[in-house]
Amino acid sequence: MKTGVKEVSPSQQLLEQYTPGENFFFATHNHTLLTEGCALRVLTNGEVRDWKELAEQATEILRIQEQSTGKPCILVGAVPFDCNDPVQLYIPSSFRQAEGLTFTNETPQHELNLSDYTATPVPEPEVYQEGVTRLLEHIRQGRVNKAVLARSLQLVSDRPVDARALLHQLAAQNTSGYTFAVPLETKRISPPHDEHEALHQESGTTLLGASPELLVSKKGLEVISSPLAGSIPRSDDPEEDRKRAAGLMESVKDLHEHAFVTRAVAEALRPYCKQLEVPDRPSLVATETMWHLATTIRGELLSSDTSSLELAYALHPTPAICGTPTDEARELIKELEGFDRGYYSGTVGWCNAAGDGEWAVTIRCAEVGKRYIRLYAGAGIVEGSRPEDELRETSAKMGTFLKAIGFKNETETMVNKEGV
Repeated sequence: MKTGVKEVSPSQQLLEQYTPGENFFFATHNHTLLTEGCALRVLTNGEVRDWKELAEQATEILRIQEQSTGKPCILVGAVPFDCNDPVQLYIPSSFRQAEGLTFTNETPQHELNLSDYTATPVPEPEVYQEGVTRLLEHIRQGRVNKAVLARSLQLVSDRPVDARALLHQLAAQNTSGYTFAVPLETKRISPPHDEHEALHQESGTTLLGASPELLVSKKGLEVISSPLAGSIPRSDDPEEDRKRAAGLMESVKDLHEHAFVTRAVAEALRPYCKQLEVPDRPSLVATETMWHLATTIRGELLSSDTSSLELAYALHPTPAICGTPTDEARELIKELEGFDRGYYSGTVGWCNAAGDGEWAVTIRCAEVGKRYIRLYAGAGIVEGSRPEDELRETSAKMGTFLKAIGFKNETETMVNKEGV
């Protein structure tokens, strides 16, 4: 007999119970996690020079906490792109888990109204293309083989932004990736360079996103990484969409870019592994807005004591979001981007006392404040890249978050562009 009560799955219940600023949320196709409170916070002041030591300390803290509380504990949070910035890692007071997040017709709907706002691209599109041109010159000179140049789009609203509704939309529209929400508590020490960075530093900010990319997962002796590199925007026309996917698989430029990333990830994991399986060719991964080249790398660890957090730090930052060689690419990013990436292109996830855990690359994301949303997207620049193509790629990547807000694409946001 029908009672009139809407039935939702345990994973949907966790999503419904999410409250911005109070909970950490992380969902994949096979696992949903919601935490409450903060029992202990991992603090870093300035640059961390020994990530292995930090990971070992975090694992030891987890074990001590489990012994003192008599219940399982986990570490959750986010690591920024720049190692000079503070990490957001902590042991929650409690956590609940469920199966992978799925949606039914009974799933509650959450409306998001962001009608009055100003939109500001940073940098301006033409400046971004100039940056790509300058970066290509550095590539031709042999300074780097690849570097990822990112840009951001900031929407400032005249009314409060509903981060909870945003998370629901992201989760519903991106069921095959890694949907996350991280409360960001630590303010930056350095003063803001402009009003937009001042907004970016306000307290009560939430990191929201729906990443398609697994940095690393570890369970027992098994380790998996699935780097993405080489992308093309999808088309609404099915035939054109198929052509774009097929073309990506044959693109010399994109296969070249992907090879840099796959090789670097394999080299970073190899010292930890008894054996490592690296496919000869990438496969295709589809999101709502993009086609990506992906390679799933699997390995057997030498020791089950190796922490997923240690593995994440060994990989971060991969050439997929930084470049190669890493140090040179990082310097060019600082020189050419002109803004602080924050937690964009970092990593987000969880780890337990046994070292098992899962960490996603922090892409297709935004930092959400009381009245603003700051989106990020980047494109990998290699020999053969064209500035106009890379601009279109970053715009398409922003589409994941923009669709969750209610925009079809970036062009729609420019109707209310600041100063227009």
